[in-house]
Amino acid sequence: MLTRYRALALAVSVVLTAGVARDAAARDAVTGGAPTEQLRSRVERVVTILEDPQLKAKPAARRAALRTAASDIFDFTEITRRSLGRHWQAASQTERDDLVALMTALLERSYLSRIEQYSGERIVFAGETAEADLATVRTRLVTKGGVETPVDYRLYRVGDRWMVYDVNVEGVSLVANYRAQFNKILQTSSPQVLVEKLRAKQE
Repeated sequence: MLTRYRALALAVSVVLTAGVARDAAARDAVTGGAPTEQLRSRVERVVTILEDPQLKAKPAARRAALRTAASDIFDFTEITRRSLGRHWQAASQTERDDLVALMTALLERSYLSRIEQYSGERIVFAGETAEADLATVRTRLVTKGGVETPVDYRLYRVGDRWMVYDVNVEGVSLVANYRAQFNKILQTSSPQVLVEKLRAKQE
């Protein structure tokens, strides 16, 4: 069902697996406003968890800490709602709760898997655009070989916090990809069928 899931899972995992640039590239990065600074500080928290020698010796505790860090960056309910689009309104509260839980589990599993493949990539913050309660933070993922991949994080404001609701990698949106796939199912099936398909994939 999720034909491009693995490729796009990288979009969510990038912010949780790439070290913040701390060398000359960091000095060249554009300093942004609240969206950029909040995202940057949360990425630094993730890096701290990854580099903690005590947590490295406790895999379960380390994963729990990373899940907590992820929930501080991503609004999984909003990601799920936007992925369902108009079909969100047709879903019951129970179906919505199930879908959010399943999507959260899928995305968390993707970044935890990615973390195990971490090889020293860096994130360079390249600027932001913000209007009212929406913002886009532009970054570049830089490999050790110097290959750069543009990654944009889309955030919305909840009180004084900025939360990520979509990630765009080289022009490909995580939410748009899920929405297209979910829409194919929901055009002819109920939200409960989608719940069952996602649960089967997880199992």
